[in-house]
Amino acid sequence: MDVSGVVAIVTGGSSGIGLATGRLLARAGARVALIARTAGPLEAAADSMGSSARGYPCDVNDRAAVRETLSRLTADLGTPQVLVNNAAFNARGAVLSRTADELAHVIETNLAAPIFFTRVALDHLRAPAAIVNVASLAGMVPVPHEAAYSASKAGLRAFSAALREELRDCGISVSTVCPGPVSTPFLLDHLDEVPDLVFSQPMTSAEDVATSVLECIRSGDRERALPGFSGALSHLGYLFPALRSRLLPYFERIGARNKRRYRSPRST
Repeated sequence: MDVSGVVAIVTGGSSGIGLATGRLLARAGARVALIARTAGPLEAAADSMGSSARGYPCDVNDRAAVRETLSRLTADLGTPQVLVNNAAFNARGAVLSRTADELAHVIETNLAAPIFFTRVALDHLRAPAAIVNVASLAGMVPVPHEAAYSASKAGLRAFSAALREELRDCGISVSTVCPGPVSTPFLLDHLDEVPDLVFSQPMTSAEDVATSVLECIRSGDRERALPGFSGALSHLGYLFPALRSRLLPYFERIGARNKRRYRSPRST
C-alpha cells in the first residue's frame, strides 16, 4: 500500500528502530503518531520530523492509557492505516540471575502489550491497512541468556502469522521484521550484558530495519529477516538443533571477538 497521506502509528518511537521508522514514514508522506513512555525524548523525536509527526506519551503496558491514546490520536490525526509494534524490553542474563518479575516484564512488554495494542488498534484501523511487528532473529532460534526475550519474540512471530491468516480477507496485511543485532543504544549501551552469540552476526543499522518495515507495509510480505544470511542461518539452526548445539561454541568465539571490536572505539 502507498503510505502517502496515511496515519501511521509507531510504538517505541522516541529512539532507535522506532525513530528511524517514523522518520522514513514521514519522508514518504505519512502522518506519524509516535508512541513512547517518556515525554521529553518523544517530543524531540516528533519535532525532528516537523509537522509530519506528533508524539503521544503512553506506556504500552498500561491498558487504559493505550485505549485512551488510540482514541485521542484518531480524533487528532484521522483514522490510522498503519501500525508498527516496535516497543521492546530486555532483561539479559541467565534465568537464575533474574527475578521472576523481570522475566515476566519482558513477556508483558514484548508479547502481551503488542497483542493488546493490536487488538485495540483494529477497532480504529481502516482498510487497506498494514500491521508490522518488529520481532528478532532471537525469535527464530533461541539465544541462551536471553531466554525470555527469545520466547517473547517467538510468540510475536506466531501471533503475527496467525493474525495474518485471520485478516486475509479484511484488507489488512500483517508482517514481521526480524533483525539480528542492531547498532542502537538498546544493544550497544549494554555490551557486557549481551551474550557473545548475538555479536556473531553482522550488525544492522536502525535505518536498515526501518527500510524493511516500510517495504513490508508497501508489499504486505509475510516476514523479512535481516541480514538475509543471518535469517537463513537462524532457520537452519531451528530446523537442526543438534547441529546448532555443535556449532554454538564456534559462533560464540566469533561473537566474543566482535564484541571486543565494538567495545574498543567506545572506550577510547
